[in-house]
Amino acid sequence: MSIKFRLTILNFLQFFIWGSYLTSLGGYMFVTLHFEGEQIGKVFLTLGIASIFMPAILGVVADKWINSERLLGACHIIGAGLLYYTSTVTDPGNMFWAMLGVCMAYMPTISLDNTVSYHILQGNGLNPQKYFPPIRVWGTIGFICAMWITDLMHWTLSSSQLVFASVNALITGLYCFSLPACKPSKSNEKKSLASAFGLDAFVLFKDSKMAVFLLFSIFLGAALQITNQWGVTFLDHFKSTPQYADSFGVKYPNILVSISQVSETLFIITIPFFLRRYGIKKVMLLSMFAWFFRFGLFGIGNPGSGLIFLVLSMIVYGMAFDFFNISGSLFIEKEAPHPIRGSAQGLFMMLTNGIGAMIGSYGSGWLVQAYTQNGATDWSTIWYIFAVYALVIGILFAIIFKYKHNPESFSEAYTGH
Repeated sequence: MSIKFRLTILNFLQFFIWGSYLTSLGGYMFVTLHFEGEQIGKVFLTLGIASIFMPAILGVVADKWINSERLLGACHIIGAGLLYYTSTVTDPGNMFWAMLGVCMAYMPTISLDNTVSYHILQGNGLNPQKYFPPIRVWGTIGFICAMWITDLMHWTLSSSQLVFASVNALITGLYCFSLPACKPSKSNEKKSLASAFGLDAFVLFKDSKMAVFLLFSIFLGAALQITNQWGVTFLDHFKSTPQYADSFGVKYPNILVSISQVSETLFIITIPFFLRRYGIKKVMLLSMFAWFFRFGLFGIGNPGSGLIFLVLSMIVYGMAFDFFNISGSLFIEKEAPHPIRGSAQGLFMMLTNGIGAMIGSYGSGWLVQAYTQNGATDWSTIWYIFAVYALVIGILFAIIFKYKHNPESFSEAYTGH
């Protein structure tokens, strides 16, 4: 079995776990467990909390003491036990702590998966920049497959999704121990926790251009998980309307939402063209206005005559998500001074997937609760508020962020030449 195929399996399994429950957990808590919006928002806070410190801590552990593939496997096995325990929890307080444990085990595995893949590819004489992207795409495919299975088995509103994820995590953890050894670096270079957390890169805030970019990264980071958190819940509410009760979007919400992930895989390959042609400011604006359409189309859509608007919302998600996450990371790589590029990437991730995600999770939970009366939620108004939020961010970014685009430099930054 070729090493590329083995890493393809790893990446497929890595995101298969997440796809088993991420997009449907909110619906399970809202519809089945009858949690309030703010309580669900607090549960999803755990993703941001874990993202702030766990990847950095375990990154240092992998660098200094433990083989990366063993650490990756151990995290998944621990996560399997925590996911199974979470499937038995039915009250908001315990659900918060249970999911915090799950996220603390899972979130560092995303970066560890990259570390293992890069190490093994390099160890076999293969350039990660060339060979990893097509391997990583199978992670998104795994995420989609898990969503489909969860839907087709009618687990989207059941604790079975967490049991399913638990079994997948156990299989993935055991598989990791079969991979080639990724031993800690023997380099004499000392990597501090401050560097791992990206704290060295706070010097970037002295540059007004970078300060504006990083500040808006927090604001836009708040939008990243909102539809994952509430999409299935939103679609499920249509079942109370007879004309929509038997529609495809209500019966199989995860499959409909999975169009977003399909779109994501397609938009990834367009990023080099857009960055070279239009530059980071216009690409980021495309992302911000794509979020405006993502939310706005949700607001006017329905699973019947308005299905086309929901499908269009899923399609623009690829631009909204990828043009921000990947293009933003490439911009940081290009603009940050070489000695602190690693720390700068850590800072970018902490601001977006940590602080930004926490703001979005709690804020969206509060908003859903505010617009829920007597068991009925005014979803259209909620989505329109999110859309206006994205639109305001886009307009302010266009006015405040000053950057002169150099097509050649961005081409070099992307290709590594």
